[in-house]
Amino acid sequence: MIVTKTWSGAGLIRTALIAILFLSWAPVAQATAPLTIVISIDGFRADYLKRGQTPVLAALAKTGVSAAMRPSFPSLTFPNHYTLVTGLRPDHHGVVDNLMFDLRIGADKFTMTAKTSEDPRWWEGAKPLWVSAEEAGRITAASGFVGTDKSIFGYRPHYLDPWRDKRPAEDVAPVALNWLDLPINLRPSMEFLYFYEIDHEGHEHGPDSPELNAALRKVDAAVGTLVKGLKKRRLYDKTDIVIVADHGMTSTPKDQFTVIDWLVPSGEGVVRTWGSGAGIDALPGHETVVAAILLQPHEHFHCWRKSEIPPALHYGSNARVPQFYCLNDPGWRFAVADDIAQKKKEMPGSHGYDPALPDMQALFLAHGPAFRRGTTLPVFDNVDVYPMLARITGLTPEPNDGNPATLIPALSP
Repeated sequence: MIVTKTWSGAGLIRTALIAILFLSWAPVAQATAPLTIVISIDGFRADYLKRGQTPVLAALAKTGVSAAMRPSFPSLTFPNHYTLVTGLRPDHHGVVDNLMFDLRIGADKFTMTAKTSEDPRWWEGAKPLWVSAEEAGRITAASGFVGTDKSIFGYRPHYLDPWRDKRPAEDVAPVALNWLDLPINLRPSMEFLYFYEIDHEGHEHGPDSPELNAALRKVDAAVGTLVKGLKKRRLYDKTDIVIVADHGMTSTPKDQFTVIDWLVPSGEGVVRTWGSGAGIDALPGHETVVAAILLQPHEHFHCWRKSEIPPALHYGSNARVPQFYCLNDPGWRFAVADDIAQKKKEMPGSHGYDPALPDMQALFLAHGPAFRRGTTLPVFDNVDVYPMLARITGLTPEPNDGNPATLIPALSP
């Protein structure tokens, strides 16, 4: 396995040199593998497509397949990215939140940016599609896609442009196209790309803000650059493009929050995660007190013991889910005392709520030779994306929670 880091123009030179060095090496399966590009647009709520801000994405939808997609619970970034590429719900693959604790791994927490998240044990509750592809002798490449910069079962994508904070949308397509300029036996057959801006502006300014609409236009232009580049290389008609989002976004007015660690004093319990939902572990011997605090009726949220979380959420069996979980009504959030002290309590947009809510629905688009043209599908669960990806790439799927039949109507006869 060779892992190569490439970025832009200089990266292309470096990649080309590596290509020359390894020209004689290539997996047998690679030469005939179709090209599949999976694009994640973080926070792209399904109905954003109707705003008239994204002509490139609208054209792909018109000539391909489109749908609104229910995220898995909790409707957060890391859990749902891993669901999309494993077909397992967060409760089953183990990435149960953006912020997690697992004392079997150690006392350090998992966060989206922490060094501790690189421990493979956080991720090896499931095998993502790029690992299966590499094991099968395929060449994969990734730019910023969640989890791709971690070693999972000993694999990372063959070519890797690691995640970095606030990577501009316009930087992504050149990297993806650089990899496609390699000799055919060194060219990736699968690429995983990630755009962050729409989620960021949704949090910072709200889903109905001018800033959010500007981010829609920016990301759409970046996808347009990729499409033009594929056409220039005569690859567009041979490429399956699958565009997904991890979740939607809803407005969260600034005064609609509860300070969760004022509700549960530090001498009684530990707040493990907070936001649209909150996970709380009682301190030893304090379970009864914490239960009395949390399980009583509350005006804007509801709490459960982890074993009593509603079955429709498919959540609560994993050891990483805290003893108690509270979920807000849409538009309400949990903050912690430190946020109040640092004046960080305002967040005009948020997600993580019940996936059944329309504002949590995520974008799904698919275009290419594997897909029908001009097809709109009913809303479906995002666990169904993985078996479809395995099918169009010819990979054997791992056991998963998806229904292979769901997206058969999306596929070409």
